[in-house]
Amino acid sequence: MIIVMKATATENQIETVAKRLQDLGFKTILNRGDVMTVIAAIGDKRLIETESLESMEGVKQILPIQEPFKMAGREAHPQDTVIRFNNGVSIGGNSNFVVMAGPCSIESDPNLLFQIADTVKASGAQFLRGGAFKPRTSPYDFQGLEEEGLKQLAAARERTGLLVITEVMDSQEVPLVAEYSDILQVGTRNMQNFKLLKAVGRQNKPVMLKRGLSATVREFLLAAEHILYQGNEQVILCERGIRGYDNTFTRNVLDLAIVPVLKRTSHLPVIVDPSHATGHRYLVPPMVNASVFSGADGVMMEVHYDPDKALSDGAQSLTLDQFKAVMENLNKVTAFYKELKQPECLINA
Repeated sequence: MIIVMKATATENQIETVAKRLQDLGFKTILNRGDVMTVIAAIGDKRLIETESLESMEGVKQILPIQEPFKMAGREAHPQDTVIRFNNGVSIGGNSNFVVMAGPCSIESDPNLLFQIADTVKASGAQFLRGGAFKPRTSPYDFQGLEEEGLKQLAAARERTGLLVITEVMDSQEVPLVAEYSDILQVGTRNMQNFKLLKAVGRQNKPVMLKRGLSATVREFLLAAEHILYQGNEQVILCERGIRGYDNTFTRNVLDLAIVPVLKRTSHLPVIVDPSHATGHRYLVPPMVNASVFSGADGVMMEVHYDPDKALSDGAQSLTLDQFKAVMENLNKVTAFYKELKQPECLINA
């Protein structure tokens, strides 16, 4: 449930209500707005009589939460979550549109990763992506360099100043990946790996959760709820395409409609991955532009110095020159989007 405090409520009154809830076994989250404070109480509401709370000093209103994703939903957290990094980059809210780019897999020669990282940085991206642990459909495909790949990413970060995002596949590997990465990525196959979600939820590091291939919005947000419930409030949602019935021309179905749905339902930032969604590099540029107009907070793209020789996902990877061109156009698209005003009647409909 949600306890809305009066605008005149004192700090002592707010803390008293929160402590009362905690003593009764509720997990509480304080969301301090410009006008009033809202307390989200997570637990069994049968443990308390609503009337006793309403009579406490400073309490204005008590509201039940209808959706099961209490912490990921906007009811308890009406303000956008903004995730900030030490170098001044931020994701969410009114932050600038961010770009995460790099190879699908980290390969053996670190100089090749440096070449990609230099281009990504010079073109205006803020994050370097790359897989060190690679979950592959076939056991015969390249599975990644593991810790050696993580070391390459860290070296590229030192060289360029780019922040690093990479996937973690196993709960036991979370501390290792967290040591090298600025964002922990949970891939589509692990969206409902609850042991892994709990492990990254205990880390003091941002987590990007990719939507499962067949996950509904509710399942997606409940997966995020597992991370939030462990205490990690730095969660980013990523739409990367869902399973369709015709993969002749596209790898998956890029569900861009989910972006405004998530923005309306949740306070968490949303990133779009058009590379994995489409599976073809010629489809990536138009879907990057469409992601801007869907209201996303950023995109993730795969880039390779020679996609035809890439050890994984070469067909969907942009060349270095193609990435430069996409970024030049993206700057114009984001500038134009900022000038547009979304009709309030549509946002709040």
